[in-house]
Amino acid sequence: MIAILRIGHRPFRDKRITTHVALVARAFGADKIFVDTRDTKLESTILSVVDRFGGDFKIETGVDWKKVIKNWNGVKIHLTMYGLPLDHVIPEIKKHREVLIIVGSEKVPAELFELADYNIAVGNQPHSEVAAVALFLDRYLEGKWAERVFDGKVKIVPSEKGKKVISK
Repeated sequence: MIAILRIGHRPFRDKRITTHVALVARAFGADKIFVDTRDTKLESTILSVVDRFGGDFKIETGVDWKKVIKNWNGVKIHLTMYGLPLDHVIPEIKKHREVLIIVGSEKVPAELFELADYNIAVGNQPHSEVAAVALFLDRYLEGKWAERVFDGKVKIVPSEKGKKVISK
């Protein structure tokens, strides 16, 4: 089980970025996303993608982020530019099967650094949490996310030029 926990989501300001975090999480191998702020529009957007493109990705909004962390049975990973380098820590993290990946949208509470088992940096420069989630999942799953078959109503067929889509 791989889940993402998004902290600090502000629907009026972060709707596109949080949507992209969820889409990348789904496409790159996560099973679920938790979002701390209730956002039914975000839920319906993500569930619509799952319905059309397949898979069994779940979304839950309006969660108490501290409870999610405290109740998580696996390893808790906070992606931050202040943590240890991803490539140095990933071999140790690969030993864990239950992974909670935590990303913020604004400045995260300082206690998060203590609640996480690992504070991991995907680079030490300001960057997008979307990129951090994608790179972490790629390293953790060793690129196997690209082999997943979603079996949805819509299938994209790789092509050199143009768009090829099959609809069931």
